[in-house]
Amino acid sequence: MRWLGILLCLLSATAHARPPRATADAVAQAIEDRYFDPARGSAIAGELRTAAARGEFDALHAPLDLAAALGARLRPLDGHFNVRWSSPADLAEGVPPPRRPPPAHDHGIRGVRILPGNIGYIDLAFFAHFEFADKAAPPRVAIDAALALLQWTDAVIIDLRGNGGGSPAMVGYLTSAFTQKGADIYNRFSSREGSTSEAPLDWHPSPRLDVPLYVLTSGRTGSAAEALAYTLQSAGRALVVGERSGGAANPGGPVEVGEGFSVFVSTGSPVNPLTGRNWEGVGVQPGLGVPAHDALHAAQVHALQRRLADGGAGPADTGARWALEGLQARDQPAAEVSALAGTYGDVRIAVEDGALVMRQGRRPPQVLRALASGDFFVEDDPLRRVAFARDPAGVPVALDVHTADGNRNRFRRSAP
Repeated sequence: MRWLGILLCLLSATAHARPPRATADAVAQAIEDRYFDPARGSAIAGELRTAAARGEFDALHAPLDLAAALGARLRPLDGHFNVRWSSPADLAEGVPPPRRPPPAHDHGIRGVRILPGNIGYIDLAFFAHFEFADKAAPPRVAIDAALALLQWTDAVIIDLRGNGGGSPAMVGYLTSAFTQKGADIYNRFSSREGSTSEAPLDWHPSPRLDVPLYVLTSGRTGSAAEALAYTLQSAGRALVVGERSGGAANPGGPVEVGEGFSVFVSTGSPVNPLTGRNWEGVGVQPGLGVPAHDALHAAQVHALQRRLADGGAGPADTGARWALEGLQARDQPAAEVSALAGTYGDVRIAVEDGALVMRQGRRPPQVLRALASGDFFVEDDPLRRVAFARDPAGVPVALDVHTADGNRNRFRRSAP
């Protein structure tokens, strides 16, 4: 049985494993040999060897425990440091340590949609890699399709709250979709071999230079995702909304050090031409700081308020205003709704779990939420509203269903 083979491999690995100090020294040597800053790499390696010589890791004979302790010891010195251990069974089957997020059919695009009020939204789980020479590369085709869907929106929100990083090619290309071609805004990475730029080798053909742009971040936002947020923020091109990002600026890759252990070593470090620094250890600071779970709501409110500040009275303005009022009604106290229940033509209004629910024929039920005005909006579609007409005694006699584009239907109350 496979599990028995794995167990025997683990027992064998434990029985013949090298001492923890030797593993710590192997990790230190990889850092000393490859860290982007040779002097800093030597200093970090020296600190790790000193900690090992003090016996800090001597009691950690279980490989996973040792890997965790070494990683915890190193991570405050560089946010990308990570020590992993792979079992002999995995190594025998050729399972490599992860280098970037695994391939996925969605190419890291978790969702694309147009939110109420004509706000474009794209949720990126990771930055998929592509080569610029391959214009038909699936990740590039996918991100182009996502951007094309949002090309007529009045604002764009890029959600990086759950994005741990990925390809710098995607960072450069996405940045070029919202900035002037050739702008000197891209990070330059210094390494032992020289310097490279994050500027794309092929620019987005139709950049949206004026559309209001928002980037959502959290403590989970890391590495290349931070690079996108930092670059767009430093260029004055996007408002970062949410919480401070993870603070891991220096890219690199895993280095195998034997006995199943590997250490991620940063082989480069970015410098932004506008700030002269990067986000290592400090993270990207949001321009609009809110709890991460509230970031999308806050960005939508900001975008709609900005949209409405220009004035106007057309259907698009009405839609933006209604969408904003729906968002702002999130904290509206629950209204007394029991008197509104009843039958209105072929529409039935009921109170379920304290909320007003509208049913019409075989259509799915729709939850109604109260606005400050006393009207209601459909929870999943704030561009549809319901108003109750009352007689002089305050008894509901009809309901009106109307939409932001001006359509209106009345249903007379036929039974309570």
